[in-house]
Amino acid sequence: MNKPFSREPMMEMFIFETVQLIEQLEQAILNSEKANCMEVSSINEIFRIMHTIKGSAAMMMLNNIASLTHSIEDLFYFFRENESIEMDNSRVCDIVLGSIDFIKEEVVKLENEQDVDGEPAQLIAGINEYLCLLKGSDFVLASESPASQPSNKPSNQKFYISADKTDLMPDADSCKFRAVIFFEHGCEMENIRAFNIVHQLKDLAESIDYFPEDIIENDTSIDYIRENGFVIIGSTFGKWEQIEDFFARTPFVKEIELKQVEQDDKLAQTKPAKQIFLEDFNEELPVNPIKKNLDEGPNLHSTRQSLISVNVNKLDKLMDLVGELVISEAMVTLNPDLANGLNLDNFSKAARQHRKIINELQDIVMSIRMVPLTITFQKMNRIVRDMSKKLNKEVLLEIIGEETEVDKNIIEHLSDPLMHLIRNAIDHGIESREERIAHGKSITGKIKLEAKNEGGDVWITVKDDGAGLSKEKILSRARTNGLISKPDNELTDREIYSTILLPGFSTREEVNEFSGRGVGMDVVSNNIEMVGGTLLVDSIEGVE
Repeated sequence: MNKPFSREPMMEMFIFETVQLIEQLEQAILNSEKANCMEVSSINEIFRIMHTIKGSAAMMMLNNIASLTHSIEDLFYFFRENESIEMDNSRVCDIVLGSIDFIKEEVVKLENEQDVDGEPAQLIAGINEYLCLLKGSDFVLASESPASQPSNKPSNQKFYISADKTDLMPDADSCKFRAVIFFEHGCEMENIRAFNIVHQLKDLAESIDYFPEDIIENDTSIDYIRENGFVIIGSTFGKWEQIEDFFARTPFVKEIELKQVEQDDKLAQTKPAKQIFLEDFNEELPVNPIKKNLDEGPNLHSTRQSLISVNVNKLDKLMDLVGELVISEAMVTLNPDLANGLNLDNFSKAARQHRKIINELQDIVMSIRMVPLTITFQKMNRIVRDMSKKLNKEVLLEIIGEETEVDKNIIEHLSDPLMHLIRNAIDHGIESREERIAHGKSITGKIKLEAKNEGGDVWITVKDDGAGLSKEKILSRARTNGLISKPDNELTDREIYSTILLPGFSTREEVNEFSGRGVGMDVVSNNIEMVGGTLLVDSIEGVE
């Protein structure tokens, strides 16, 4: 179980930065999937994001996140080093999006102060399987040394295991092994890679010792590993072939010296005689790993130094104080003691200037809370992508007015309603390919998500070019469920369509993964009303 140590400020920073990076990563993947190819710039961006999250997660002792991001980083490092490789863009997108979902779930656990206990083994296995497929027969197990191998084999594609199994009898109950691992030149973060190997090896080995021991805490261990290798001594009751296979499948390893050893072989014997290689390094306090990795990662804002993140509770407190300031200003300028016919020209002039400054301050505080809808709208791309695949429909999402700003408090209540409306549009509105072809429509259905300012209001519209709402079907189901008491001729179209917002209403005959339980649209309406909004429904049957 991965339970992070208690360090609240750092954990808050990790959660905030990880959420930001994951949103950026998800958008990069969705853009690549739409383009049906992955540009070099996207590969580099994904690699840097994973590199950043991996380092930060390892620092926070979130081993499962660190292991998963390490595996993805390895995959994209291979893409970076082999630009001509032919990748399966759809498979790569599925791999990364699946990993994103895993990280999101773990971050939610962190936010709720729960144990981060998700198991990424299946995801990592899928990544490693695809990486091995890309490399082909790049892994070689041989008893001879690397020097005896043909010199024309690329070092970044092959490594060798020298296996010496003469130290143990064939019928031994267990085997003890010693491995010295040398990583490929330029792969970077050798200490994190070493940590990942130890973490994954725990499933095979019952006891493990390794050196250097402080691979996470001490960045200087990287230099030792590069020069002398990473040493692991372990024992296992499994088959020797499993150990060989494990190391053979470890990516970005240039050379491994692997052999069976006597049961009393000590890790201390693997250390050089001179025991000062780590102690000789500068003992200054290390750079904050989270800050270091974030600085190495992609620049989230073009004006990084001019933007800061502020807790919304502090903004609420500031808003309250400004409100109190407005009241106190009125108490001073309208004080009854001043209504005695006194000549207060200078006071009145100062009061007007004071009121002007307070009004400006109030406007600025209000504007600080205003957030563009960009992130909320862009999240819907993932919903459309996943729903389209599951329902075997081709759907295109058009986003308009994402730069429109709304209050931070409102935007937090918009995500879930919009998500449900988009899902409903795909599930209920957009027809199947066959139906669209039969009605002379394009195979690809379209959903328009639009935001605009009108007067003092913000209008957000979700519109699809599907089959539209059937008034007869809605009326029939509403009367069956006892949701309507008026005669049909007294109902307007809008009243009929608004029936779908009532609790318990659904036109779905069978319950599926997305709808049919009569729960959803009423929740959407309630959430919007909670922030002072109104939900309106309109439709043209057969058109939208």
